[in-house]
Amino acid sequence: MSDAVEERETPEIPWIISVDDHVLEPKDVWQRWLPSKYRPEGPRVVRSSYALKTAAERGRGGSAKMVDSGPETDFWVYEDLVMSINSGFASAGRPSEENDDHPVGYDKMRPGFYDMKARLADMDVNHIERSLCFPTFPRFCGQTFLEAKDRELALECVRAYNNWMVEEWAGESGGRLVPLCLIPLWDGIEAAAEVRRNAARGVRAVAFCELPSHLGLPSIHDKDHYWEPFFQACEETGTVICMHIGSSSNFVRTSDDAPVVVRAALTAVNSQMSLTDWLFSGALARHPGLKIAYSEGQIGWIPFALERCDTLWDRKTARHQVAAELVEPPSAYFHRQVFGCFFEDDFGLRARADVGVDQITFESDYPHQDTTWPHTEEYAQSSMAELSHEEIVKITRTNAIKLFGLPETLPGFTPRAVAVPV
Repeated sequence: MSDAVEERETPEIPWIISVDDHVLEPKDVWQRWLPSKYRPEGPRVVRSSYALKTAAERGRGGSAKMVDSGPETDFWVYEDLVMSINSGFASAGRPSEENDDHPVGYDKMRPGFYDMKARLADMDVNHIERSLCFPTFPRFCGQTFLEAKDRELALECVRAYNNWMVEEWAGESGGRLVPLCLIPLWDGIEAAAEVRRNAARGVRAVAFCELPSHLGLPSIHDKDHYWEPFFQACEETGTVICMHIGSSSNFVRTSDDAPVVVRAALTAVNSQMSLTDWLFSGALARHPGLKIAYSEGQIGWIPFALERCDTLWDRKTARHQVAAELVEPPSAYFHRQVFGCFFEDDFGLRARADVGVDQITFESDYPHQDTTWPHTEEYAQSSMAELSHEEIVKITRTNAIKLFGLPETLPGFTPRAVAVPV
């Protein structure tokens, strides 16, 4: 028997469609896109010196507070909110030891974090053809505007963000940046109207909260069907509900004194709780055309979650506890209507048959601290070496095309090898 180790052939990775990246909004977004009467009170960036807050002081005010002395940086200001941008949200291209609690001003960021043309260049070097981006200042599903006091202004801020996202960020990118819009979370009917307004101009993705009750909102089990107008609008327009980890403004923690790395290791737990909610709520059964996606939630946990949900559904003693609409096992709704997303999950890829290859999408998480930029292609080549070419194409590209109703190809886009910009 030969002792030689057989080398695996490096797989060909098609140009990737990343379904979870992030944009750090340009400093003047709301000052340009809000109606003029709202601009004085709208979100804006101010330059000031800062001091770091302790862990106990953090919260709505971000990772730093303005003071009269110390380093200067940029702060977002809106009503009583003063928010700096933590270095973990602006990490691509930075040494890992610099990804700490310190705020990062726009003058210290890669232009690709906030500038559309520079973003396309950073996508080129990362083998990314198209990208769907979640917001930063509004937070992952617009919690910033939910928490605002002036709801009239907040609604205008949501609409202004969506107009900028559709017409400028995505609209001027030649189709390479896929629009993802926000809703006014505090009003289910207004949320449905905003979905329809954006769907009329081609948007097929909306950000939503993984666990709405954590934001003080009705859950998706709500007996009064608070979210039904929103769900119906998404189903009728083919708009995918995208739920990013952390969109409930709350992560599972083991204790108050546990290091941050413990919380980071458990982020997928939020997605598991959310998926269980959805599978037992009856919403997917009531809306068979509705699609939901778990952004940055990873996928390795999904087979166990489905097995456990199916086991409970099958027990006759538990049948009276689930929604009457659930005439099929929960896993059946998952495989028709739910999609997972991962950035580094080798175990999840090994369990792909149990997850469902048709339900898996891929991301680069640019520019957050977990990003694989500028080595996403290399990671895919390594982690997907055992996959068939058909599976690779589905996971890195065609599943996203089908999910978001994207064109198969982009006219005018010519793939090319590009050196990493400095």
